[in-house]
This record gives sequence, C-alpha cells and structure tokens, in this order.
Amino acid sequence: MQTSKWFSSSMMVLILVIVLAGCSGSQSGYDSSAQSNSGDIGNILTIGTATDIESFDPHNNNNTASEAVLVNMYDYLLKNDNNQKKVPVLATSWKQTDDNTWRFQLREGVTFHNGDPFTAADVKYTLERVAKDSSLKQNSYFNNITEVKVVDDHTVDIVTDGPDPLLLNRLSKMGAGILPSHYIEEHGMEQFLKQPVGTGPYKFKQWIKDDRVELVRNDDYFGDTPKWDEVVFRTIPASSTRVSQLLAGSIDIASSIPAADVKRIQQAKGKSIVKTPIQRVLQLILRMSDGSVTADSNVREAIDLAIDKQSLVDSIAGGAGVVTRTSVTPGNFGADSSLYKQTLYNPAKAKQLLQEAGYSRGGPQITMSASSQYKEYAEVVAGMLDQVGFQTTLDVLEPGAFSERYSSKSFKEAYMIGIGNSLFDASNNYIRYLKSEAEGETDYNNPKVEQLLQAAAVNMDSASREKQYQDVQQILAQDRPAVYLFQMEGVYGMDNRVTFAPRSDEMFYADEITPVNR
Repeated sequence: MQTSKWFSSSMMVLILVIVLAGCSGSQSGYDSSAQSNSGDIGNILTIGTATDIESFDPHNNNNTASEAVLVNMYDYLLKNDNNQKKVPVLATSWKQTDDNTWRFQLREGVTFHNGDPFTAADVKYTLERVAKDSSLKQNSYFNNITEVKVVDDHTVDIVTDGPDPLLLNRLSKMGAGILPSHYIEEHGMEQFLKQPVGTGPYKFKQWIKDDRVELVRNDDYFGDTPKWDEVVFRTIPASSTRVSQLLAGSIDIASSIPAADVKRIQQAKGKSIVKTPIQRVLQLILRMSDGSVTADSNVREAIDLAIDKQSLVDSIAGGAGVVTRTSVTPGNFGADSSLYKQTLYNPAKAKQLLQEAGYSRGGPQITMSASSQYKEYAEVVAGMLDQVGFQTTLDVLEPGAFSERYSSKSFKEAYMIGIGNSLFDASNNYIRYLKSEAEGETDYNNPKVEQLLQAAAVNMDSASREKQYQDVQQILAQDRPAVYLFQMEGVYGMDNRVTFAPRSDEMFYADEITPVNR
C-alpha cells in the first residue's frame, strides 16, 4: 500500500506522534520536560532494525546492533569517518610518547547529559573499567591497557602492557564509549543502566525491551546542533513486518531488506533502496571439541564443499554479496586477496570425504543453530548438507535467544552467524581462535596460529604484521574452524522523507541522516 496517495506529510507526523505517545507509560524514568524546546516535535527519525540492543552498557555489549544505537548517546575519544580516517571527538589530538604510551588532549567545555563536566577522570574510569573487569564482553579488546594516568583535567596518558598497533582502532569502537565517573560512583551502575547518560548528541528517553529505544536531542551538545528532536529505533525482527512498516510510512529506514522485497520497495511511491558493502561475513562456526563430529577435519571439509555459496548469493541475497574463503574482506588491514571471491563447491567430493571419515551409510548428525534473521540461509544450507549425507537438525532462535546462547558459548556442532569487523583490522576476526578465547566456541587449538596471532598483536611493523595475518588466513582456510560463506551487502529501505548513505560499519549516526521536506 502506498499511503502517500491518501495522507499528507503532516498527517503522517501526527500518526507517529500519537503512536509514540501511546508508549510513553512504560519503563522510563525520563523527565519529559527535558525534551527539546524547538516546538517542531514532529522532527522524528524512526529506524526499523532486526535486533534490539543488549543493554546501555557500552562495555558489556557485543553486537553491531547495540553499537549502531549507542553511538548516538556515548562519544568516543575519536571515531572513524566513512573512509576509516580517525577524526577527533572527545580528544582533540593524540601522539605516541613511547612504545607503550599515548598522550591524549581532551576537549574542554563538554558536559554529560546530566550536567556533569567531562574530564580526564571520566577517561580513566571508563578505560580502566573495561580493561580490568574480565566479565565485560568488551574486555578482551582493552585488557592490554594497564593504566590511564591523569596528567591534568584535560590530558591523559594511556599505558599498554606492550606495543599496541591497534590502540587508536580500539578507542574508536564499542567498548570505548566514555562514561560519567562521578554519576556512576554516586548512584551505582544499576541506576546508571536505568537512566544512562553520555556526552553524545542524543540522550535517553526510554527503552521498551524488544520493542524500541527512544532518544531525544541533546541541546547542550558540544558539536553541531543535532538534526532531530527525537530518534526512535524500533526492533522489528520479521523482515516482512519491517518492509510493510516502511511502505506504510511508519518508519523512515528499514534495515536488512530481503532480496524478494527490493523491487516492491523500489516501485513504491516515495520509497527507495540504498546499498553498500559491509564488513559482515556470513559464516558457519564449527565446534572442534573432542567427541564432536565436526572435530574431524574430513567432516569440516565436507561441510565446506557441500555448500554452493554462489547460489546463496544469487538466490536468497539477490546478488548482494561476494563469496569468500576468508573473513578479512578488502579494506581491512591484513586482507588476503587470494582467498576472496573464492569457493570450493564440490558435492561429489564432500560425499567421498564423509565415506573416508567412516560414514558410509548413515551420515554424521549435526545441530546447526541460527538467528531467525538468517533463517532462509540456514534452511538452504541445511538442505545442501543433507544432500551429501549429513543428518542436519536446524535450530532457529529469535535474535535475543541467539545472543544469549552466543554469550554463554553453548551451541552444539555448528552455528550460523554474520560477523562484522569494527576494528577494520584482521585481528578482530581472530580473537575467537586464540586458545584463551576458543574454549566453548570453536575449541580451536593450533600452536602455529597462536604464535602468529600473539606476535602480530604487538608488531608495530605494518608490512610483517600484514604477512602474519595472511599466514593465519591460509592456515584457517585448511583447518576450517569456520566455513566462510560470503561478504554481505547492507540493503536498506528508505522513505524519501530522509536522505541516508549507509556506512560499511553499519552504524546509524542519526546526524548523518538528513530530513527532507519536514
């Protein structure tokens, strides 16, 4: 249905305001008097996503969907622009003073949403918290930080336990969102999570779990005046519902549009499709624990050869993807181009490998889990595996349940997941293959890979470090603790009331989205 034939834009705005007002009685402690005084309360951006945030703790989230929302509330010391160039945010400049130390000059005159001034004490509290608390999901990215020294109110020295070629990358990703030390020390983390505050352009209004996150404009933001009075992230797991909501005019942007709906959106009046290659690679993670059928290298190779990756791209993805045998895609440091645009589809050999593994009659039984957002891919892959002799049980979970299972590392033989790369560096793809991190997820243990990864983590020579990661990719292509399917393309539906250029990191910076004719 094309609602623009019957409703004026002002009527659309009225409907949105009524819908949002109807939800205002839930879970929020937010003071509505803090909303923007602009008078243009209809200046609302609404984005429909497949997955809800995990929480408002930027140190204890581990998915891109969370970061895409939280970047509007919490600032980093620096961030990446669309070309992955580091640009100042809460830090105005930085320099390396010795092998293990970086000095950052901090922006003056910044306040948190509750009015507390931003100082070096907040940087110290934030980074030492995520570096020292091993229970936090982002800890492994920051635990090489040994200390943050306060030089003065607007200068800090960040000290690492050795040379760190990735410190600037770490400080521009989730886990480095700066928290208000005084507020948390006074009220506690539990209260903070109910009423979170950052320094970003938008501040918390309410969160209705598995339904929506609502943010309002921060009139005291130190940067450019925020463009929107309110930003709403609606959690809509079913792609059909996201599409229908976009066509009805209830949302401005819909993420993860299936190939089957692209033409329908393009033909709708006032709607369009925008695409970009993203860092996310759809893959099967395989358990290699003792006793697991996927601990057998022949079985893992059979899985790889049984899957027609190009068919997945051409049919389900509608051509929006590139097959690959590596998770390090072009544009990331350390990418190995010899493994990109490569596939080894050979079902006859897959059957032979299963026979060599001792499955001459009944094939190996495996359970493959997947989030419902990848349900169609998982069903087709399961069918391909069964065709060569596997007996596949498909376990499709809602995104929240899948995230919980992922965090608890309790999957069985295989699970399908799309993994991004917020560091834009090969190291981000391979943390899970370090012996200390692999237990319960892949259970992978290869001393050569361990040595290469540990050496690359402190290697400040970019040429030899790149070679180390390329060597890792070649080994993993043979060992197959994961079977990489294809690099994904972000496909978004857009109402022409806004202009939106999607980012390769999948972030929704609200102020990079511009209202049109509102």
